[in-house]
Amino acid sequence: MADTLYVTDLDKTLMRDDLTVSDYTIREMNRLIDEGVKITYATARSFKSAYDITKDIKFRVPVITRTGTTFADQIEGREIETAFFNEENIRELKDLLPKIDKCGFTSVYIDGMMYKVFKEGPKCPETQGYIDYYKSKGDKRMRMVQTTDEMWEGDISYITLIASKEELTPYHDSIKTSDRWEYIFQKDAYRDEYWLEICPKNATKAKAVLKLKERLGCDKVVVFGDSLNDLPMFEIADVACAVSNAMDEVKNVSDVVIGSNEEDGVVNYILNDIG
Repeated sequence: MADTLYVTDLDKTLMRDDLTVSDYTIREMNRLIDEGVKITYATARSFKSAYDITKDIKFRVPVITRTGTTFADQIEGREIETAFFNEENIRELKDLLPKIDKCGFTSVYIDGMMYKVFKEGPKCPETQGYIDYYKSKGDKRMRMVQTTDEMWEGDISYITLIASKEELTPYHDSIKTSDRWEYIFQKDAYRDEYWLEICPKNATKAKAVLKLKERLGCDKVVVFGDSLNDLPMFEIADVACAVSNAMDEVKNVSDVVIGSNEEDGVVNYILNDIG
């Protein structure tokens, strides 16, 4: 029997529309993991955000966060490997994103701690809403600075811009022609706002999955997803599964369409797959 690695997206795939994972999925996932089945997730969320939702599932395989930028240990509750932009990348991106302070923030590591760094002052409403939400939760990662230059200080692993599609399109156009970094530009899974997320070169879900496959010695990969940012994972998978609530573009290129995120589609597929 093939040694299989199962990799699921979180939002709208493993997670239900209310941003939770069902008790049934938690119970069955933990039983499968205890039996030695290799299961993990790959998400655009930061590890803290993902962990807060999935902490009851005891993933033993490293989890993939920030769209492949960071590996983390779910059991120990800590990040274990992170990719960073180099100095040349930072200089280029500063020039290409001169107004990042209006609609975005940088994810910066300082003395081993990750901060979401944003500049004081007016923001587009979508970015301000994000900042206000996490500040209201007492999230100590939110760090306000006085100048745009300060947003670029430290070891930067991720750049996030949140606004309307019209607002972000010029930023997208300015960075999309370069192969010196990775990026995702798409509508939020739950709201009308758009996100432009920029990652270091080779930091993608797909490449992170391939790294795990090699490190674990697996000979087969099964992935689950719903959105456009899951398509690179679909391309490198042996079996690509779209939940039934997935975008049509995703279902059209999948090998299998499974039950929806509200129907525990991911764990039920794994249960049936292993017999």
